[in-house]
Amino acid sequence: LEEYLNLTQLKTSLKKDILLDYYTAGFFWAKEINFSLIQLSGFMDLLNFILENLSDKHMTLGDNLKELERAVATVGESSGEDSEQMGDLNFFSIEQAKAIIDFFFISLFKHYKAYEYLFHGPREELLLSEE
Repeated sequence: LEEYLNLTQLKTSLKKDILLDYYTAGFFWAKEINFSLIQLSGFMDLLNFILENLSDKHMTLGDNLKELERAVATVGESSGEDSEQMGDLNFFSIEQAKAIIDFFFISLFKHYKAYEYLFHGPREELLLSEE
């Protein structure tokens, strides 16, 4: 994942290390509940989308929750309608969509202030040694 996400300097960047940890946790969570390959890919896209909303677009918790709601609204619908910015997630069951929402609430939204600080807090990063 480190190479795929192009995260360099993990030993000296706490922010990048935390991001790698979050992506890894999400990946293994999705594998544990036996997502198919396409579901795993869709979940990781959604995870990236939610994180980009926070890091790049500076979305508030409420706005990011609305984006998650829009993204999972396609679950259980047939394709052919206009897809949202995130794309159709109709390859998930309703139960899987509920599990995904629970994952984001427990892992990200519950700690949203901490992640906001990670992305947008003051930049007084201390250099950590490899030791």
